[in-house]
Amino acid sequence: MAVAVFHMKHQASPGTPGSKAGLSGSSADRGRTGAHLKRASAMALLGIMLAACSSPEAIAEAANLDQTAAPAAPAAPPAPVPGTVAFTDNATKGEAGREFSYAWPAEVSAVPALTQRFTAERDKLLAEQKADWDEALREFAGSDCAGCVNRSFEKTWEVVADLPRFLSLSASFYAYTGGAHGNGAYDALVWDREAEAAFDPKAMFRSSEALQGALGEAWCAALKAERQKRLGGDYSDDGFFQCPPVADLTVLVGSSNKQAFNRIGLLAAPYVAGSYAEGTYEVTLPVTPAVLAAVKPEYKAAFAVGK
Repeated sequence: MAVAVFHMKHQASPGTPGSKAGLSGSSADRGRTGAHLKRASAMALLGIMLAACSSPEAIAEAANLDQTAAPAAPAAPPAPVPGTVAFTDNATKGEAGREFSYAWPAEVSAVPALTQRFTAERDKLLAEQKADWDEALREFAGSDCAGCVNRSFEKTWEVVADLPRFLSLSASFYAYTGGAHGNGAYDALVWDREAEAAFDPKAMFRSSEALQGALGEAWCAALKAERQKRLGGDYSDDGFFQCPPVADLTVLVGSSNKQAFNRIGLLAAPYVAGSYAEGTYEVTLPVTPAVLAAVKPEYKAAFAVGK
């Protein structure tokens, strides 16, 4: 066992630093000095013996050392929560430009199968755009037609409803492939967590005819009111655009209580229910007993009558 020895520097008596006089004296003085040295040696020896027989804890306590346990290693940081994905891929060649974006919310990132599905679609669309752009650059090389060599595409997915079993999603996308203007459209998808499958919301209903019978009349009435509001005196029932069937629309299943689908969204992109200038027509209708009757039996428990 190693024993630490602490050396102390003793000061000489005032007025006789380092002199022989300090070491000399009478025999009585020398006797007293020898006794003091013997007692000091005995005390030092006793201290060493006590140190040898004492526990490390006692020694540490005597030395006023902290014997607390070493701090625990910090916990590993939690795994990062999947977040929103916003992918872009843009390029320019001279005056020509190409823009591409594809995005989805965190709820999609939390589902590996959906992430894989959307990633595959994104990569396919991007490859198609690049091929189309390269062809346009070759075809219109040297031309001053800017619209002929510019391309743009963007698609964004959003959550419509997130229920215990189902995740309902909608997507809006816009594409410009030359000409006077681009065009927009919509997409919809439901993810079934139990079946681990994705499908069009229309697949939750027995047939297109059943869905038309349940929603057609209310849809056409709402569309007429909205077109009259937008067009004013220019509106006519005899116009080019008639009320399209529900089968031609993008159907969304929504929820106001996050427990059941109790409302239906209907989207008509430009040129589906009106001209490009009229834009998109969007109507939200409550789930009615008639709509419930049109739902397939395996999905009926996910729907409820809305207000």
